[in-house]
Amino acid sequence: MIDGVQIHPLRQICDERGKIMHMLRADAPHFEQFGEIYFSVVYPGSIKAWHLHHKQVLNYAVVSGMIKFVLYDIRENSPTRGELQEVFMGEDNYCLVRVPTGVYNGFKGYGGKQSIVANCATVPHSPDEMERLDPFDPSIPYDWALKHR
Repeated sequence: MIDGVQIHPLRQICDERGKIMHMLRADAPHFEQFGEIYFSVVYPGSIKAWHLHHKQVLNYAVVSGMIKFVLYDIRENSPTRGELQEVFMGEDNYCLVRVPTGVYNGFKGYGGKQSIVANCATVPHSPDEMERLDPFDPSIPYDWALKHR
């Protein structure tokens, strides 16, 4: 696991009317501060990557569908520099992934329907504090293709 990345299983409360899906509470030990929350929709097979934030800590949860979430550590002083990490998250693995600053991340939708990804970030989005790369940029050694393991 990449240093500083945290995965927290999330609670769902289900009954005959539907369900409540928890995501992040102000009294959670991993809560830092509120900046903004937004939702990103990704279609099956589509990729939204790569991006990295210098000030914003990300807290992702997938409220509908499934994604393959991929992280790549480029931080100079990190003990996991150069490591990749995959997290399969969504309806079948409802969890929150906390991404520290300086870690590239992106995701690919999979399954038969669109996925809805929520991000509760610690600071409001600003294009001045982030970097973007093409999903197939050769500086990140990752193949987004389906792997038959």
